[in-house]
Amino acid sequence: MSELFIYTDGACSGNPGPGGWGALLLAKEGGKLLKSRELCGGEADTTNNRMELTAAIEGLNALERPSSVTVITDSNYVKDGISKWMHGWKRNGWKTAAKKPVKNVELWKALDEAQARHQVSWKWVKGHAGHTENELADDLANKGMKPFKA
Repeated sequence: MSELFIYTDGACSGNPGPGGWGALLLAKEGGKLLKSRELCGGEADTTNNRMELTAAIEGLNALERPSSVTVITDSNYVKDGISKWMHGWKRNGWKTAAKKPVKNVELWKALDEAQARHQVSWKWVKGHAGHTENELADDLANKGMKPFKA
């Protein structure tokens, strides 16, 4: 049985500013690569956190059928938001513990919906630390941002 992995990253030139997201989808069996797919895109005026979230959403939505998948991100914001904070936000009507509206709520809701049809494990890796797949996701995010940079 193959294993699925999605490596995600977001990039922003200025925060806010032009930004990009990248997702690298890999299917492996016994450590051997079976299939890979690269996705990227961007926006003219966004934030790094929005691009990190978008990368995860787009990666999960690209899966053609419900799957067991590991999403690897270098964003603590994404990993902690989805695995630690979201349950409380939903319980509190999408408000933080301080009773303030959750930032990027539409993207958090989209991520919640995107992951609902899959069995997802979330993993964090240190960014810009020579992790090959994370570096490729970073390259994709920068590629996605390129058309929006002046």
